[in-house]
Amino acid sequence: MARIARGERVEGIDWPHVLEEIAEVGTTQLHDVQISLRHAILRLLQMYRWPTDRSAEHWKEDAGRSLDDAALRLAPSMRHRLDLQKIWQRRQASLSRGAVVEMLPAECPWTLDDLLAGDIDALLAALPPTSG
Repeated sequence: MARIARGERVEGIDWPHVLEEIAEVGTTQLHDVQISLRHAILRLLQMYRWPTDRSAEHWKEDAGRSLDDAALRLAPSMRHRLDLQKIWQRRQASLSRGAVVEMLPAECPWTLDDLLAGDIDALLAALPPTSG
C-alpha cells in the first residue's frame, strides 16, 4: 500500500475486494455510532421515565459515555446516514407504556449535534415536564 500512496501503479490488486473491505469498515463504524446513540437515548428515556430510581445516576453516567463514544466514532460522512427519528421511535417503544411515556413528543426532540454535545441535563430539559 505504501507504493500506492506514493502514486506508483501496482498491478494485481483486487480493487473490487479492496473497495468492498473499505465499505464494510465504514458500515461497521456507522453501526457502532448507531448503537451508542440508541443506548444513550434509552438511558435518557429511562431517566425521564423513572427520575427517582436508584439507578438514575448510573443511567446518566452510562448515557454520557455512550454519547462520548458516538462523538469519537462519528465521521462527517455518517451524518446523513443516521436516522435519529427511527432510533427515537424504537427507544420509545422499548419502554413500558404509561402516562409519562405518552407525553413524549412523536418527533425526536434532539438534533445529532445536541446529542453529541453530551449535556445530559440539557437533553433531559428538552423533554416535556412530567406531572409526577
